[in-house]
Amino acid sequence: MSSPSENDNISLADLSATHRDLLWVLSQAGPSESGPLHHALTDYYTDGIDYTRVCDTLEELIEHDLVTTQTHDTTEYRLTESGRRALSARQAWEAGTHSTKGGHE
Repeated sequence: MSSPSENDNISLADLSATHRDLLWVLSQAGPSESGPLHHALTDYYTDGIDYTRVCDTLEELIEHDLVTTQTHDTTEYRLTESGRRALSARQAWEAGTHSTKGGHE
């Protein structure tokens, strides 16, 4: 697993569309279990998406410190502060309001 300082520099451009879509769904839905996240992506993707792939992608997002879990009776996934910052930087880039000086996000 990467150190927190390396995770602070993660760019969503370095992740797959599935990673970015899961982050987006979590940002809109708030803390969620894997089932509703899978359902949201299945509704979005024309060819659907395998449940195992969603779970694997969530685990990868946890490794990047973009998502965290909280477990009581079920496991709930939620964005971390790093995840929120990465999404915000991506949205700024998409809107054309990113800085063109150094770096990429």
